Amino acid sequence: MSLSLHITIHLSPSDLPTFWAAFKPVYEKVIAEPECTFFEVYESADAPGTVSWVENWSATKEWFLGVQIVKPYYHEYLAKTEPLFVKPREVKVLQRVGAPFVMVKRGNGGVVE
Repeated sequence: MSLSLHITIHLSPSDLPTFWAAFKPVYEKVIAEPECTFFEVYESADAPGTVSWVENWSATKEWFLGVQIVKPYYHEYLAKTEPLFVKPREVKVLQRVGAPFVMVKRGNGGVVE
């Protein structure tokens, strides 16, 4: 069983440096978690200040909500970043389909030519 979180936040472009400063330490802690198998961040070319990311976890939704999301390192991050949001955060929790419907080419950090 694995889980994929798709998160989008909306900020004023002028608040991006503040956001990145708060995001980076938590990102480093999250990617160090053994259950975190993938994490990639994106910015919208059409909507400056819109940041999205995908997190994949080798865990259930119940585990994620009961164990991961309650970790203390999220508290300071949320306290610093939530006031910057200009629209509500968007969260999708999806179940990964997996093989045979997964592929990452070497040019994107994967192992496929």
